[in-house]
Amino acid sequence: MAEKVEFYRETEFKDTKIGKLPEEWEVMVAADVADYINGYPFSPTDWKMHGIPIIRIQNLNDPNAEFNCFDGTIDDIYKIKNGDLLFSWSASIGIYIWKGGDAVLNQHIFKVVPKANINKLFLYYDLLLAIEQLKSRVHGSTMKHFQKNELKTTFIPIPPLPEQQKIAEILSTVDESIQKTDDIIAKTERLKKGLMQELLTRGIGHKEFKDTGIGKIPKEWDVVKLDEVCMKIKAGGTPLTSRKEYYNGNIPFVKIEDMTSSYKYLKSTSATITEAGLKNSNAWLVPVKSLLVAMYGSIGAIAINEIEATTNQAILGILPIEEKTNVEFLFYLLTHLKPLLKKYAKQTTQANLTAEIIKNFKVALPNYFEQQKIAEILSTVDEKLEILKQEKVKLERIKRWFMQELLSGRIRVRVA
Repeated sequence: MAEKVEFYRETEFKDTKIGKLPEEWEVMVAADVADYINGYPFSPTDWKMHGIPIIRIQNLNDPNAEFNCFDGTIDDIYKIKNGDLLFSWSASIGIYIWKGGDAVLNQHIFKVVPKANINKLFLYYDLLLAIEQLKSRVHGSTMKHFQKNELKTTFIPIPPLPEQQKIAEILSTVDESIQKTDDIIAKTERLKKGLMQELLTRGIGHKEFKDTGIGKIPKEWDVVKLDEVCMKIKAGGTPLTSRKEYYNGNIPFVKIEDMTSSYKYLKSTSATITEAGLKNSNAWLVPVKSLLVAMYGSIGAIAINEIEATTNQAILGILPIEEKTNVEFLFYLLTHLKPLLKKYAKQTTQANLTAEIIKNFKVALPNYFEQQKIAEILSTVDEKLEILKQEKVKLERIKRWFMQELLSGRIRVRVA
């Protein structure tokens, strides 16, 4: 998009089946703007370790998902190249631009081949909006899908081809910015993971190490149980839900969903309890700057509470001894050790930790000054990640606005 782009607000519209559109725009059904070629019905016996990758729905949803391969001959209509438009119509409904190299297409995914006077990239964005119509008409209780006939009753706006091209250029430019931000986030996440591994096992500037029951650690570090460096480790409790007077008070009440919707700092809760609820349950007030750890459900979810709060019985409140343990360091340490914590979980109907497991959990601990330095380094990386994630949210808002305005014709782009 090298040349200057000029926008203007449209004032003349006509009524259509999908609302008001500019006079020169058309309304077409999705079935008429492209050919939709269903993928080949590969069976598990066709899957090989080597050959050309088979695109299945999981490969669209997760770029890191492993591929099955095919080493036979197949009709060219099932072959996919970078830039092809793919439309999954079963299990997970979505529209994608393929960027994974040469492959072949599995069933339950359409290859979308635009017809004359339809720009492929524009169609991608048009169909993104059309998906919302299709999702309201899906079939099946376990395997959600839509039938190809639904494309004959899915109406989409079609501007003249030059305007399609301009709209596609604008939206793809925003998408490129989102992708670049995603790439930087991924790179920063990898950096953070490497830093955590180095700093939480080897520390800062240590030359001498010793073998311990939990592995090799710097010579100056100690191996301690958590209850040796924490003054309190205790689960919460839930007031009787049948007693309305116990709820909707002014005391924050932490549940698992509050833990999973926040990272590092817990600043608010979805529920509150009253003083009566606090007094008539096992809930207790966890002071600010304590650590919260989920024992089951989202096992091992961890947060530092920035508000005085109570918790339910699935969450431990952990109060570090200030002169011994930096709460930020402990957050990063337990986050790093989460896979190990999960191995200690008791297996009943669901895996769960207990207060006793956490109290007796052994960790390698540097002196307080080094804990603080390690926490500061990792916090700096987290702050960078937060800025990047906010930038991505902003870009996604911009993209949504442009899609709504440009694909409705309310905002037009001038075509020379």
